[in-house]
Amino acid sequence: MSEETDLSTVLAVLDDEYAREILTHTSVEPMSASTLSERCDASLPTIYRRLDRLEECRLVTEETELAPDGNHYSVYSANLERLELTLEDGTFDLELSYREEDVADRFTRMWEGIR
Repeated sequence: MSEETDLSTVLAVLDDEYAREILTHTSVEPMSASTLSERCDASLPTIYRRLDRLEECRLVTEETELAPDGNHYSVYSANLERLELTLEDGTFDLELSYREEDVADRFTRMWEGIR
């Protein structure tokens, strides 16, 4: 786990139902905040607050996509691959594994969004 993300912060974020729903949905495909708002049956401000907290813990990533009309918008993807919590000798240890997207894959997705 990174120094800036501690056990209590991650557990507090994951204790939130909306945050877990966001992770669940974005683990399947990248989604915009408005799509997440519909899927999670939550207001946009609620979704943005949860996304901010998830990003702080590196549990989601944000990317900009280009719409066919030339505008751009943000989509979010789950970045969490695995979470392991252990208790040994009176100490909790949290290990997070993140998805590592290949730079070439990211470029391909960006290029496909432009066409």
